[in-house]
Amino acid sequence: MASADVRRRFIVTGQVQGVGFRPFVFRLAEDLDLAGHVRNTPEGVVIEVQGQPRQLEQFAKRLEAEQPPLARILRVSAHGVEPEAGARGFAISRSTGGAGHDVLISPDVAVCPECRAETLDKTNRRFLYPFTNCTNCGPRYTITRSVPYDRPNTSMGCFPMCPDCQREYENPRDRRFHAQPNACPVCGPQVWLSDRSGTVVARRDEAMRTLAAILMQGGIAAVKGLGGFHLVCDATSQAAVRELRRRKKRPHKPLAVMTPDVDAARLLAEVTPAEEAWLEGSVRPIVLCRKRQESPLAQAVAPDVDHVGLMLPYTPLHLVLFQRYARLLRQERPGAIPALVMTSGNVSDEPICLGNREALSRLKEVADIFMCHNRDILIRTDDSVLRVLPETGETQYLRRARGFVPQPVFLALKGPCVMGVGPELKCTLTLTKGDQAFVSQHLGDMQNIETLGFHHEIAEHFQDILQAEPELVVRDLHPNYLTTSVAQEMVRKTGVATAALQHHFAHAHAVLAENRHMGPALCLALDGTGFGTGQPNLGHSTSWSIWGGECLLVDTDTLHHERLAHFAEFSLPGGEAAVHEPWRLAQAMLWELDIEHSAQNGAPAWPWLPEFEQASAFLPQILRKSLNCPLTSSCGRLFDAASSMLGLCQRVTYEGQAAIVLERAQDLSIPLAEAAVYPCPLVKGTDPDRLETHLVPRELDTYTLFRALLKDMSAGTPVPVMARRFHASLIKGLADMAQAFGKKHGIAHVALSGGVMQNMTFAQGLPKALAERGLIPLTHKQLPPNDGCISLGQAAYGQRLLTLRGSCPI
Repeated sequence: MASADVRRRFIVTGQVQGVGFRPFVFRLAEDLDLAGHVRNTPEGVVIEVQGQPRQLEQFAKRLEAEQPPLARILRVSAHGVEPEAGARGFAISRSTGGAGHDVLISPDVAVCPECRAETLDKTNRRFLYPFTNCTNCGPRYTITRSVPYDRPNTSMGCFPMCPDCQREYENPRDRRFHAQPNACPVCGPQVWLSDRSGTVVARRDEAMRTLAAILMQGGIAAVKGLGGFHLVCDATSQAAVRELRRRKKRPHKPLAVMTPDVDAARLLAEVTPAEEAWLEGSVRPIVLCRKRQESPLAQAVAPDVDHVGLMLPYTPLHLVLFQRYARLLRQERPGAIPALVMTSGNVSDEPICLGNREALSRLKEVADIFMCHNRDILIRTDDSVLRVLPETGETQYLRRARGFVPQPVFLALKGPCVMGVGPELKCTLTLTKGDQAFVSQHLGDMQNIETLGFHHEIAEHFQDILQAEPELVVRDLHPNYLTTSVAQEMVRKTGVATAALQHHFAHAHAVLAENRHMGPALCLALDGTGFGTGQPNLGHSTSWSIWGGECLLVDTDTLHHERLAHFAEFSLPGGEAAVHEPWRLAQAMLWELDIEHSAQNGAPAWPWLPEFEQASAFLPQILRKSLNCPLTSSCGRLFDAASSMLGLCQRVTYEGQAAIVLERAQDLSIPLAEAAVYPCPLVKGTDPDRLETHLVPRELDTYTLFRALLKDMSAGTPVPVMARRFHASLIKGLADMAQAFGKKHGIAHVALSGGVMQNMTFAQGLPKALAERGLIPLTHKQLPPNDGCISLGQAAYGQRLLTLRGSCPI
């Protein structure tokens, strides 16, 4: 005799909206012959099922075990409810709104194999349709206005489905069952081609054919994609790439390249299996791969580096474009490789263009033609960039955006809602909720009103979709950062409390938060610049300096912060000018070493003199009088100085260029452990403003390192050997320093963060050197080591601050 039916209510939280979760629940309930319903709500997916107890047990097990591939279940709560008499059938009920969202919106997902096949199938009704999607792929975050994730809450709400699409949407056995962006050529968005004036010159497939022809002839196009516009040109045409660089005002920074498939990518670069997995996966980021020596890519695509950023089509629009472009190439240039530059659709330093009118206005001096469409992008999102470290196989993120955002970073503890507003360069913002930290997409450099507006846009959007209001806003110490003004404005508008955290301590808190590390740890924070305190701790000081080569002690339990040591300081003659002209740094180092900078009396003819002789002759006066010569302990600036001294780079046009060229110059045939090293000892600090000498941080004596480098130069040592020794010496000096402080303080964990950790030699060599000394290196696992992680560090610090103190003074 069958037992009485029981009814249970499940509440599922996590990434469970926009990933085919309700259709999955529907099919599972049908398969088990259960009655009930499922619906999206702000608190998650709510399921009520009624049937025999054994069936409900099976349902509960299979709910998590067989969840859709894009779903990420965080929690499932269940409790019994009163059975309904005569309950029959299972339904997807209308979603409910309200406050207190507890769901994760899915990131945008690259086109799935099934949708790709349909898009390229001549017999399919979606043949060459640029907006084909299903529950397993397509736009999510970039088209979502609010949750619950339903069509009216997305930019697809203005496209009523045709009868065919509606039937798919309502069929529980169809791949498009409740696929919110579902569309086809009859009822969905369309593309068109406009000239610079905005006049439409072609529509639908004719627009794709025309665009392909323009690109093949060397033209430059602005193409609206998933999270914004790309600027596109033929990646094998030196003339086209140079012209794009001229118009975009981006003379040297590497450009990303898209190929139709991995086979074409292999003709351009040496693609490893791990890199191939990223290229063909559901995220499809830009992946840095080593260039082939005989690559057909234009030299101007990535002139300073051995790697090229590759990606594959991640939308049907890209598939259709390559279908037309490759076909035309086969006809006109047999054997040519279909490869297109796909770089962010902006003028340098501005956010990526999002709307049609915005692109026509801002890119009219860059693009010859504009591929537009009428599926609105609600949230602008750049492509993510990553690489796979060859020695360890680990993934290192360089820019986190499309495909990853808004997935959270999970923290060690729950805490109050805090916002970290981020730094100035490579800015992101972070909003915490419970034990989750939601780090925004890459926002860009906060150096103009457009990026400031973008920051406001995302701050409001995060608060809206998460239904979370910060109790505390954490900013950088620098008083003139635009992010500081953001925090101050929030104080004026809402009265929220604020706190300031020094840049490199934010780096430390970020990597510790990612690793869910609680308690004391050392941190090596290595980058180009960060507003310092002039003190060994977080106390304010009238003696400000620029930090960047720091050994810190951070205790995330007590929030004890201490600056244990730093690189020996040297001058930045001309301030910001020294960042753009590394020769100034090289000459400043010579000044510190009391070495003549000129070519007189048999001294070396320094490599910058031919171009900067007049300015170089004037520099000693500036240094002598300390006119606009701030002191820095920056590790990044040491790389710049060495790059200049070795004749590799005297002027930079993008951040990190001199260091990148120095890294590339190394003789990699010399094992790092076997390279002769320049001495770089840890010595006592010398701070004349500090009376308590026991509080003065120690210094890593980079002056001695540079004296040894100069001795090698005088001996005629080859530049690649000196570049390798420079890297090996800094790594050994840093590892030895960490070992000494670890022993002194009884700490084994060493966190590594900062832009210098993007240097592959450091990314692989420094953790290895620490491990060889018995230490436990902690590195970034989900965020970039550059300033893209700063907002997480600010937010994690703020959470702990509120937890410990209950409130924070403004």
